[in-house]
Amino acid sequence: MYYNSNTIIYFNGSFVKASEASTDLYGQSLHYGYAIFEGIKSYKTDEGTKIFKAKEHYDRLRRSAELMHMPFNYTSEELTALTYEVLEKNGFRDAYIRPLVFCSPNMSLSKGKESYLAIQAWEWTNGYMANKMRIMTSSFERPNPKAFKVEAKVSGHYVNSILACQEAKDAGYDEALVLDSNGNVAESSGANVFYEKDGKLYTPAKGSILPGITRATVLDICAQFEIPVEEKFFTPEEMRGADAAFFCGTAAEILALDSLDNVPFTKEWDTTLSATIQKAYQNLVVGKTLEEFKLQLG
Repeated sequence: MYYNSNTIIYFNGSFVKASEASTDLYGQSLHYGYAIFEGIKSYKTDEGTKIFKAKEHYDRLRRSAELMHMPFNYTSEELTALTYEVLEKNGFRDAYIRPLVFCSPNMSLSKGKESYLAIQAWEWTNGYMANKMRIMTSSFERPNPKAFKVEAKVSGHYVNSILACQEAKDAGYDEALVLDSNGNVAESSGANVFYEKDGKLYTPAKGSILPGITRATVLDICAQFEIPVEEKFFTPEEMRGADAAFFCGTAAEILALDSLDNVPFTKEWDTTLSATIQKAYQNLVVGKTLEEFKLQLG
């Protein structure tokens, strides 16, 4: 699904076949989840293949390394250049890109002594992510921000995401809505969340969430279109039965939600401000400006 015998990745200083890359079974990252990563996408545009928000993603990867006390000396510019090489060597245009930083063998609970970089990619068209997801409030909570560096994108954090997502699927839903330790909405298993009510958008305030790059893009779109938006703490009760809601993230893009805990969102999606944001985002990722999109709207 992700690679074949011809797929090329960047691995610790060289471009190699994915099928021939290997790692040490005594690695600290494998045993303790002590690794960091990013999810990035490239798109086919009128000006060729373009990585969306490459600098923002790689700045965050470097920040994650700093927060996790991992030695990591690549610049964002170097990382971006290497990623374009991976795309070119594989002939990818619309692709999902997964840079991963992991650490050398170390069975102690101490900071990494040496790190390795892998950059992998595979073709991606959002095939498994359908609009109008049915979601449920999860019994799992987001990690306490006093226990983790929640703003870092750390591999080990995503065990929580797997548990929440699988719980929802086992109960017959498409995805989970995960709360923080105070009972407020945080995010999905792997995306940020917005809801719309009475001509205004709301999204969870920072604290227990990973403040995503797509989330920041949505806030920029709202500012450009003069759409009122508020970052605040709110409960699932406040969100249920709202006019509309969506998840947003690099993989999900802008993903319309159908219902929360079997309570439908009430407005026809195409009539909502959220739908306008979705269309604006779809234009941005393929290299069009918001001004061009405004002209399309008339």
